[in-house]
Amino acid sequence: MNPDTSVTPGRFAATDLDCLLTLAMPNALQDEVLDLLLQQTDLVPGCSVLQGHGMGPQAPLNTAMERVQGRAQRVFVQIVLRSPDVAPLLTRLREAVPSPLVVYWAVPLQAFGSLA
Repeated sequence: MNPDTSVTPGRFAATDLDCLLTLAMPNALQDEVLDLLLQQTDLVPGCSVLQGHGMGPQAPLNTAMERVQGRAQRVFVQIVLRSPDVAPLLTRLREAVPSPLVVYWAVPLQAFGSLA
């Protein structure tokens, strides 16, 4: 597979983007987190937002429908970024949105690019 060598807006070469950071949160925190991410142009080249469901202690069941279904509505934000930028971004997020209901995971990214 040939990685995309183009440069995304800002300072981000696609070949430098080697990590996928996923944030999972309740719908109520989506706007606050996305607004903050949009301001982090030095660390975040962009993101994808997905709607889904979560189960477990970090996903409390707040509505009657969630209690019936046994799962909470969640928003997942996926960010492809440089691995050295993960820690500084998480620090900024923790300072601005100190919520135990926002959880994250980061995994190595084998390739990132476009089909054109």
